[in-house]
Amino acid sequence: MIIIKKLFLIVLFLFPISISSFKYKTTFFNNNPSKKTILVYLKDREIFLDLEDYVLGVVSAEMPALFDNEALKAQAVASRSFALSKIKNNIIYITSTINDQVYYDNLILSERWKDNYDIYYDKIHKAVKNTEGQAVSRNGKILKTYYFSMSNGQTESSEEVFKENTFDSVDSPYENSSLKNFEYALTISKGDLLNKLGLTSFLINEINRNETNHVKNIEISGKTYTGVEFRKLLNLRSTDFTITNGNEDTLIITTKGYGHGVGMSQYGANEMAKRGNNYQTILKHYYQNIDIVEI
Repeated sequence: MIIIKKLFLIVLFLFPISISSFKYKTTFFNNNPSKKTILVYLKDREIFLDLEDYVLGVVSAEMPALFDNEALKAQAVASRSFALSKIKNNIIYITSTINDQVYYDNLILSERWKDNYDIYYDKIHKAVKNTEGQAVSRNGKILKTYYFSMSNGQTESSEEVFKENTFDSVDSPYENSSLKNFEYALTISKGDLLNKLGLTSFLINEINRNETNHVKNIEISGKTYTGVEFRKLLNLRSTDFTITNGNEDTLIITTKGYGHGVGMSQYGANEMAKRGNNYQTILKHYYQNIDIVEI
């Protein structure tokens, strides 16, 4: 009876994994019994996944499948490292949302990719498989490898954005106005802006930029906001922004790049890959002074 109960608990424990991850394709990466299994627990979904299957779902959600293979490999390593930075007792506790990393299961991917499902799935599966078990490390510690969509030509330091002394700013030279949506103009009513900022009048007193041309702080009508705060309040694409007048009731806020700016720029990684750089070179460019290790 004790043996039967134990078997029941094992099946019950694994059941959510099979339902969530393998509705369409089965991807159990860890077929080597000598290699330890690392589980990911998605807190918002209350399910367990194998780490490599989780990484496949994250890469599929976070980076366009049309990107270069080496960029997809870099994303796989970055996504794996980000997750591993949260490990406790051989289990990674994380959400499947933008608060951590977005994760899509196969049901979502089949709806998203439609007729291209097999092609895109196999492409990303290969990128994850070819980097299986690899992570970004510095001085023996797996790093929380931030990444974002597109830079303004330079990444931001983690100190500037997250108050963490982990990553310095680096050049991302292939990102410029030649990329689609590098610049984006948002038209906003003055009333809407004042409401979001909690102000009753609008007068720009001062704008200070850091060495990467992102706004460090901005003072409006005597109230000072950091660039990060201002971006969040107005849901801007980046902290590299300019503000100009539209008509008498509107303002135009033009941003360059997309995202918080820390770590690896995904579009920058893709541009590097298209120019012949492999994923190790990409990772070592955006995350400097690191080692790519086997876990």
